[in-house]
Amino acid sequence: MKQICIFIFGLLCLHPTTKGDEDWRLLFNGENLDGWEVHSGSAKFEVSDGAIVGTTVPMSPNTFLCTTHLFSDFELVLEVKCDLGLNSGIQIRSQITRGETKVIALNGRNGPREITLPDDRVHGYQVEVASAESGRSGGLYDEARRFIFLDEPGDKPGERSVFKDDQWNHFRIRCQGDRIQTWVNGVACADVKDSMDDSGIIGLQVHGNISVSGRVSKKPYVKHQVRFRNIRIRLLNP
Repeated sequence: MKQICIFIFGLLCLHPTTKGDEDWRLLFNGENLDGWEVHSGSAKFEVSDGAIVGTTVPMSPNTFLCTTHLFSDFELVLEVKCDLGLNSGIQIRSQITRGETKVIALNGRNGPREITLPDDRVHGYQVEVASAESGRSGGLYDEARRFIFLDEPGDKPGERSVFKDDQWNHFRIRCQGDRIQTWVNGVACADVKDSMDDSGIIGLQVHGNISVSGRVSKKPYVKHQVRFRNIRIRLLNP
């Protein structure tokens, strides 16, 4: 019943696309940030030339522009352009802490360890946006929770260069049941079955320059931007 309510509520609140394309709805109207809100950090988000522009600021942790509604089973498409030197991500089915929250990180050298997340921290599934050289775009990462890639496309032949630096790149993300699939510029990247979250917010990341532990990065601060446009969603039957 909860999932059905999420679908109906989200469907009523989204902006319809052009006639003949009734299954798809706009998550971003191209004019303002209605239906979105900022969490976790202090990076700046604004609308310019029909795109959402996220700009880094000094001494900010990761910042996320998040939908005000939850989504469960869906197909999401959007275009992303990211400055070289900055990585980003697309949160799907993600959560926001209400008060301090403990999670078990799996990326430690000495095995799993408990970490306490601060209030208002976005965490959960993230579709990676990274440079062509890294080869990680389209990979599925568990942001601020398990701190590991659930599927990393860089190790698969022919997938390291699908992302184009300093160009618009097309991302497609499909969540249905416990299966999450991603494509970048038409190339399949991640295909994961994981049941930790079946619904949550959608978020757009501006990466910060402070580590999880709170230590300031030794790299000098340089302002970077990431842009998102043509953000559309199609709800699927649960």
